[in-house]
Amino acid sequence: MKIILLAGGLGTRISEETKSKPKPMIEINNKPILSHVMDIYSSYGFNEFLILGGYKVEVIQEYFKNPCIQVIDTGLMTQTGGRLKQVQEIIGNETFMLTYGDGVGDINIKELLDFHKSHKKIATVTAVHPEERFGILDIEDNKVIRFREKCKSPNFINAGFFVFEPEIFDYINDDVMLEEAPLNNLSQDNQLMAYKHNGFWACMDNRKDLIMLRNLWDLGKAPWKI
Repeated sequence: MKIILLAGGLGTRISEETKSKPKPMIEINNKPILSHVMDIYSSYGFNEFLILGGYKVEVIQEYFKNPCIQVIDTGLMTQTGGRLKQVQEIIGNETFMLTYGDGVGDINIKELLDFHKSHKKIATVTAVHPEERFGILDIEDNKVIRFREKCKSPNFINAGFFVFEPEIFDYINDDVMLEEAPLNNLSQDNQLMAYKHNGFWACMDNRKDLIMLRNLWDLGKAPWKI
């Protein structure tokens, strides 16, 4: 089964790190976060990777020289759905998995795949509860009765770690954001299911996230560590 990794964005919110490399190549413990993501899949026996690059794709191509890893230049400004559409022929008529090259977690890939097979829909997305960015105040009659810091949001968000059937390509028209019309239309057609993950997940969206992930690793508390 092919594992598709989206690794083509500009990384503008962490530009101090991405002047010379794409964001998925920023290192944690002297290894790109993209490699950490790949290790999650490899630990469950999935080793056939297709990396969809764009911004400074040559850095990724130079680093990954492995017959099981293909790195494809899908264009500098191409959107996520457009990147995926470009490799439709390579994927063929097979189930495949896809995730972002800058998000890690202690995702049980076997359970995710078993869940996808059980419901027989076109798509599965891994859903997580993110931490609230600000402290939460519980207020009654203008009195703060409880202050909660770093609480889990009651809402679910898209954490990547998708599983798709090849019919997903019927929902991708030209260069579009995968997370907009394609996934919305799948949900309207009752073809998108959520695998709820209650463990650890984090994406490296900005400098603060990078520092947090590096600190977790250095302290020996990285839940995604294989």
